[in-house]
Amino acid sequence: MGMYGLWAVLQVATPTPTEASDPLPRPSWLPDYVPMFLVRLVLAVGLVVGAYYASKLARQALGRRVARRFKRPSVTRTILRSLQAAIVLAAIMVALSFFGLGFGNLALSVGVFSAVVGIVLAPIIGNILSGVFVLSEQPYEIGDMIEIKDTETKGFVEDITLLYTKVFTLDNTFMVMPNGAMRERDVVNFSAEDTRIRLTLDVGVTYESDIQTAREQLEAGARETDGVIKGGPDIRIGSARYPASPTCYINEFGDSEVSLRLRYWAQEPYKQTTVRSRVMTNVWRRFDEHDIEIPYPHSHLVFDDTSGEMQVAMREASEERAAQKSGATRRQEPEADADAETETEVGEPESEDGNPPDDETDATDSP
Repeated sequence: MGMYGLWAVLQVATPTPTEASDPLPRPSWLPDYVPMFLVRLVLAVGLVVGAYYASKLARQALGRRVARRFKRPSVTRTILRSLQAAIVLAAIMVALSFFGLGFGNLALSVGVFSAVVGIVLAPIIGNILSGVFVLSEQPYEIGDMIEIKDTETKGFVEDITLLYTKVFTLDNTFMVMPNGAMRERDVVNFSAEDTRIRLTLDVGVTYESDIQTAREQLEAGARETDGVIKGGPDIRIGSARYPASPTCYINEFGDSEVSLRLRYWAQEPYKQTTVRSRVMTNVWRRFDEHDIEIPYPHSHLVFDDTSGEMQVAMREASEERAAQKSGATRRQEPEADADAETETEVGEPESEDGNPPDDETDATDSP
């Protein structure tokens, strides 16, 4: 077609009285059998596709500058996405103008149908406003480890947009939460300011155990665990300072135990369960080596004159009592009872009055 043909397509001819309302006049070089609607459609599609690739180039060109200016990945991504959307939206508006649909017509259409689609757009607008608050309040950032308290779901923030927050859970799954729902939930951020996290372990020991030794073994069991901070300067949280090394305190005196509380710091929040399990394993081993007993509940039954009567029978099980194939056991009578029955069957007969017959008397009196 050449440069002249391209210029003829893109030039804006001076409208005649009959062409004043035509947004894109028909070029003089265009054959009559080619419909003008097809030309407008091709130009509109080409403009939108070109604007899409132009928006990607603009994002690549401005990405580093925006990142250095705002520092936060979530804000940087939001600005670059908004820039892309603005370029594509402007191209769509120009493409619609090829068909005689200007901004005024679109505004009128939106005003007419706003009442109908208001119910559908309300949640979307609400999520967008919540997304603005999330980006401004900074409760979490991309890469932070968070926990949603009501579901006890832990994971890493993968992406933050104006509509939703994407979380990559520790179970290797993705969870997409609308920003409106995220603002209504309690979210715990484990790595916003400091990746170190303090864990607590409550253990009860008997009153007969050496309490000081038990406290020392608890602290030693935590210090020898990988992933636990062994010592160093105090860790500051706000205006308070806490010892960095594991520390054991006496929590309370219970009915049957002395409750000890061990507090220690883990270097990373990503392996809380693993670190806690290793600490408990080391504590269990050390308690066994130093004869420190962890109590378990005991029940004592006390009977007095007002408690009524209870019959208790104690006997030893015979070795011949074996379980049947079905799992049931066969009841056997005591051997003493069996001997008694044998003696009753083979013994001497009794008289009617219950006394044995007097054989000697009968023999003497007989003629």
